[in-house]
Amino acid sequence: MSSQQAGPVPATFARALAALSADAPPPSIAIAYSGGLDSSALLHLAHAWAQQHGIALFAYHVHHGISPNADAWLAHCASAATALGIGFAARRVTLEKGKSGIEAAARKLRYAALGAMCREHGVRLMLTAHHLDDQAETVLLQLLRGSGTAGLSGMDAANAAPDLLVNPELVMARPLLPVARGELEAYVRENAIAYVDDESNIDPRYARNALRHKVMPALAQAFPGFQERFARSAAHAQSAQRLLTELATQDLASCLAGECIDVAKLRAMSVDRAYNMLRYWFGTRALRMPSTAWLSEMVTQLVEARSDAQLLVTHPDCHVRRHRDRLYLTPKLAELAGTRDEDDDVNTPGQLFRWQGEAQIAFPAYGGVLHFDEAGQGLDPAWLREQALQIDFRKGGERLKPAPNRPTRSLKYHYQACDVPAWERERLPIVSAGKALLFAAGIGMDCHHTSAGPGARISLRWQALAA
Repeated sequence: MSSQQAGPVPATFARALAALSADAPPPSIAIAYSGGLDSSALLHLAHAWAQQHGIALFAYHVHHGISPNADAWLAHCASAATALGIGFAARRVTLEKGKSGIEAAARKLRYAALGAMCREHGVRLMLTAHHLDDQAETVLLQLLRGSGTAGLSGMDAANAAPDLLVNPELVMARPLLPVARGELEAYVRENAIAYVDDESNIDPRYARNALRHKVMPALAQAFPGFQERFARSAAHAQSAQRLLTELATQDLASCLAGECIDVAKLRAMSVDRAYNMLRYWFGTRALRMPSTAWLSEMVTQLVEARSDAQLLVTHPDCHVRRHRDRLYLTPKLAELAGTRDEDDDVNTPGQLFRWQGEAQIAFPAYGGVLHFDEAGQGLDPAWLREQALQIDFRKGGERLKPAPNRPTRSLKYHYQACDVPAWERERLPIVSAGKALLFAAGIGMDCHHTSAGPGARISLRWQALAA
């Protein structure tokens, strides 16, 4: 047996891959290959395992272009993979520093590129070289950020990350997570594996490097073997998080009213349980996790205010609103050109138009499309063609009679009867012919100008454009 196949590191790797392929061996696997020590060890381990099991192996490299040595690293990775007969692909990305810094921006681009290369080659299992020391650093970083159990859980042995990888079919696994970096260094040394050094790994401006080179050595000296204990704590946090998620799933199911949260049921919960459920709700909607301070303020405003209050709390990704004792998550919508400030002249007309028999007319300034559907009951098409029509948002005081046997009421009354939230009413246009209201989106047609056959009639219908 070769040195690459013997010893604790290959054995740990083999056990991890056996668990990942317990149901059915994958037809192919890929590794994220930077060319550094850790991923170079992973390359050789994966190569030996893939050869033994007759599985296709790919190595994927992401060229960030940050370092002046990036081209040399790419060449090294291509050469090393080719020498082992491993399929190689690379992707160049352009890094733009975002609000969260270069590290976060590079990570986002890197994983999206890796996910794209896996998708192009039909690979559904990708391995990364994260190890025990990485796990300890992750847990400590999350602790320093004040994270809860989800953050303190550290990295999973395997997980899907469709938002990060932009590939819902891909599983990302970390078969070296139980292996200490010192063991990987010994493995690389014993097998004479060539690798590259990334100079950014010693830059103390990056938080992880500061921990790695300043804090971790001090911890190792004072508390030998602390990495394993951090990993055990992460496992305990993972167990606790699974229980919290299970509870949140049950609580959310009991509190949901369609797509909304029943505020009365939320009020009956303890604060901790309510926060747990709300965080889970945000997660199911792929929204960034709110801080504890923000969550507390949201609950105070939206849950404890009087029942008839129309409240809004702004989240970075959405709006949180309350209507009739229900909590809604609504998208942040762009302002429409057809809207007006309160100081504008209320007599200013909306957009004038004429109908010439079209099935639909788009009104981008009002955020949607007006459909002209053939119906048994509706407007006479010949009469409609003759009218100078106008689309606008309501200004107040408009009234509509939906049917001959129903009274004429204000649009506000109809919206309340139809349970249309106030923030939706602001983006629902009306259509008029002169001073006669013909149609109000969200309510329907005014019956004063509608009739039944002979011949088809025209019924108006509004379709809002997707946010």
